Formats: sequence, structure tokens, C-alpha cells
Amino acid sequence: MERSLDVTLAYRDLGPEQVLQTIESLGFACDGRLLALNSYENRVYQIGIEDAPGIVAKFYRPRRWTDAQILEEHAFAWELFDAEIDMVPPQLDNPDHLEQLGRFLGRLHNVGRARPFLERPMLTIEDFGERSYQFVLEHGFVPKDIELAYRTLAEDLLPRIRACYERAGDVAILRLHGDCHAGNILWTDDGPHMVDLDDARSGPAMQDLWMF
Repeated sequence: MERSLDVTLAYRDLGPEQVLQTIESLGFACDGRLLALNSYENRVYQIGIEDAPGIVAKFYRPRRWTDAQILEEHAFAWELFDAEIDMVPPQLDNPDHLEQLGRFLGRLHNVGRARPFLERPMLTIEDFGERSYQFVLEHGFVPKDIELAYRTLAEDLLPRIRACYERAGDVAILRLHGDCHAGNILWTDDGPHMVDLDDARSGPAMQDLWMF
């Protein structure tokens, strides 16, 4: 428990000085530039490097994933890289981009279906639906005056979601990006580049499509 508390406090107090010291301890010569990037779950920074392109560093929120799950995420990223799939669109306002992105995700999913995740979780109704809405209620995140409306809406939606799963039948489960939205894809003249496998998990391919 003491070790867990120490890690949590270190993460809470993480600031520019600690970030730069950490990066320099890995052998990089920082030039002092540091830009905090948008991330809901973790701390992500773009860091300037002397006489070299900058890097992006992610500091994982304590206890979000186990070490084994993080290593499995990294292994999946390298597997995609080895398959020549660039792992980071700002705005999808071009039909040609949509077609190109569709082909790109198809390639990603072909790699993802080659083998299963062993450590990372699966997207299920129980996890993303039942447990999530119960957690929100039990921890008082919903104001009292709309708590009944929230609970009854969730209890009405969950059976409908189950019916949709049953109607879909036997859907293939594969390794997914898991958080595939416009902010996690960067476009260059060479096409889309994917970033951030932090939410990678097993599930149906549709999970990587509906956010668009």
C-alpha cells in the first residue's frame, strides 16, 4: 500500500522538471521545450531534443494497466510498425481520406486478428455497460436530481444493446486500437498515421469505426 501511495503521489506531483529529468535519464539531451498534449487518462508531452527531432513521452496513470498489459500494448504497436502500418486525422473532411482511412484500418485489423491479447481486457457489455453505469451511480458522480433518470435510461438501454449483440450473431473478436477517433490519427502527405494504443483491447472491429 505504501509503495502504491508513493507512485500515486509522484504522478500527482509530476511537473516539467520531473518530466525533463526522466527523459534525460534515458539518454536524450532535452533542449527545454515541453508541450503538454491532450490526454484524458495519462500525462503526454511533446519534448524538444537538441539537434534531433522532438519526441512524445507518455506517463501512465498508476494502476490503470499492469506492467504486462502495457508491454502487450507496446508489442502490438511494434507488430503494426513491422507490418508497415504507421502508428498517429485531424479533421476528416475529405471523402478520399475516409476511403484511405478505411483501407488503413483494414490493414490494422488484419494484423489484430492474427493472434489474441492474453493480458489486455475484452470489450464486453458487462465491463463497458453494467459495471460502468453502476460505478458512476455508486460513487455519486450523478447529481441526485437526475439520478433516477440516469439509472432508468441505462437499465432501458442495456437490454437493447444485448439484443443488438444477439442480432449480430457470432462476431469476430480481434485486437483493436480501442480509442480510434480523429484526435489519435495524424495526416501527412503520406497518409494517416496512428498514435496511442493505451486503450487497445479485444473486441469487434466496429469499435474502431463508430467514433468517426
